[in-house]
Amino acid sequence: MDIDTKKLKKNAFRITKERGVTASRIRVPGGKCNAEVMQQVVNIANTYGNGNIHLTSRQGFEIEGISFGDMDKVNEMLQPIIENLGIAQTVPGTGYPAAGTRNVSACIGNRVCPFANYSTDVFAKRIEAAIFPNDLHFKIALTGCPNDCAKARMHDFGIIGMTMPQYDPNRCVSCKACVKGCDKLSVDALRMENYKVARNEEKCIGCGVCVIKCPTRAWTRSLKKYYRLTIMGRTGKRNPRLGEDFLVWADEDTIIEVILNTYKFVEKYIDRSAPGGKEHVGYIVDRVGFPEFKKWVLDGIELPPETVVKDNVYWGGIHYR
Repeated sequence: MDIDTKKLKKNAFRITKERGVTASRIRVPGGKCNAEVMQQVVNIANTYGNGNIHLTSRQGFEIEGISFGDMDKVNEMLQPIIENLGIAQTVPGTGYPAAGTRNVSACIGNRVCPFANYSTDVFAKRIEAAIFPNDLHFKIALTGCPNDCAKARMHDFGIIGMTMPQYDPNRCVSCKACVKGCDKLSVDALRMENYKVARNEEKCIGCGVCVIKCPTRAWTRSLKKYYRLTIMGRTGKRNPRLGEDFLVWADEDTIIEVILNTYKFVEKYIDRSAPGGKEHVGYIVDRVGFPEFKKWVLDGIELPPETVVKDNVYWGGIHYR
């Protein structure tokens, strides 16, 4: 069967080692789906695949062993999944669009985890709606707190949940549980003063450990959600590295605007002669320079007064070239 492999990839099917056989890639924004989606994936795997399903590192499914000739039928069966997950789609019934930007992955968030400062899957779906379909190569991950279970710092954009802890001295019994917790589990930003707790605002990373440890609810999370945005972390061959802080105490609207402005930056400066016509965003930033990147991504954005913007960002990592 004669197949346009570029079209196949853009339809979120994979080129495999077996001639005439592909795998369907199903992204799940934020990593959350219901049992109905799981059952539909199983049905596709049993009907048109070889019965095997791979759970990807980006919180999606790959259904293996699909014949090229069955792709249209698989796309029809994918439609209920796409609608269930709220996937941005160009033409209904044609399957997943765009295989460039990877699935927006996330930790389980505050639906379950007591340490998480926000609902990661809700924010992930908001980002999904803003950026897809798109053929450029971005990786985005969300994590509920600085424990970073989602390994957000290994992504182009890492979104780390923060809270501005609220202290009610009238509820405090001077037990020091929060002080001990911050010392052992976080950054030692609390101290006792006249039998009450004082917080070092410059040192505090907004993790919420004080809230978890307080037995009297003298500490509570702020109603407003805050985020630390790390940028240009990556794995890969040449220079794997962790992402560095760019914005601290940012809000959701700002982060989405920064990501969308980054697409504009990439469209301006991408080297189309790179393999596949795709140059990784981190290497574009390295080549063009952080000041130019910063100018583009903050263009037209009115930052909240509490947001801290890093003047310069320096990346390290391992250099193989």
